[in-house]
Amino acid sequence: MRGPEVSRRALLTLAAAGASAVAFAPAARAEKVLVVEVGGAPEAIAVNSVTGFAYVSDPSTGTIVVLDSRSGTVGAVIPVGGEPAGLAVDTVTNRVFVTNPPAGTVLVVDGLTNDVVSVIPAGPGASSVDVDEQANRIYAVSDLTGILAVLDGVGCRLLKLHPGPTSGLSSIAVDGGRKLAHCTSTSTDSLEIFDIGAEKFTGGVKVGQSPTGASVHQGTGTVFVANSAIHHLSVVDTSAREEKATVLLRSESSAVAIHQGTNTVYSNGGPNGIARIDGVTNLLTGDLSLGVNPGAVAVDQRAKTVYVTDPLRGRVSLIKDF
Repeated sequence: MRGPEVSRRALLTLAAAGASAVAFAPAARAEKVLVVEVGGAPEAIAVNSVTGFAYVSDPSTGTIVVLDSRSGTVGAVIPVGGEPAGLAVDTVTNRVFVTNPPAGTVLVVDGLTNDVVSVIPAGPGASSVDVDEQANRIYAVSDLTGILAVLDGVGCRLLKLHPGPTSGLSSIAVDGGRKLAHCTSTSTDSLEIFDIGAEKFTGGVKVGQSPTGASVHQGTGTVFVANSAIHHLSVVDTSAREEKATVLLRSESSAVAIHQGTNTVYSNGGPNGIARIDGVTNLLTGDLSLGVNPGAVAVDQRAKTVYVTDPLRGRVSLIKDF
């Protein structure tokens, strides 16, 4: 279902309204925001930048909603059962990987037919997932047990389960080029690093309070961590194993995504909207108010469209040129 479009003038009005509550908020512009009604309570979102389709998990209905960004409509609703949570897309194989924490599984969806083609065991509570497209490997972590599961994305089978260094891992961001997987831990306020080649965790980096989201810039290896209990984003230099900077936000953030080509970072830590950060200077360059408390964030790497979920009202905003 196509939702209402918000003009640039309306966006600037919204941004100004948000700025009145927070002094000196950077000005933000967006060419257009398209709001798509998806219903339910959308949780996670992932984008296939090759096909232009985005995938939204809804644990309240046991479905995956497919968004067609070209038409701004819901292209399909895929019943997967259970409580689908984390999502990741392999643009090479055109497969979508979906965690189901209650069952401890990862479902494999064919992006061409929208059929569930396999269900892979991934350990109790598997909740967040990411893809190494170069190696056709899928990595899932459990917020319940701290286990990291390694899956074969082509053969659709479990390869190995690795016990984590903490009692739970809330998110994962894979750097395929450097063969590292970065996992956030809310119990230790740290970013735990898994060496894919050595098949072991090799230490952690202290970050902000309750880190719940992470994204890695593939060019530099820098990891940006969203801290859900404090008003800043952590910037981690993984080669030096240290938090090299923090970015002050207007609100706590739980999700972060990066446009790889421009090294532009987007987080849901804006005033009722999203924040834009320069990934080179680590400076906040804009806040865009959407009038909602945003959820998950994703970026189309080709179109540079930013996707933001609204779990309370069952909507997804597609933001162009922000």
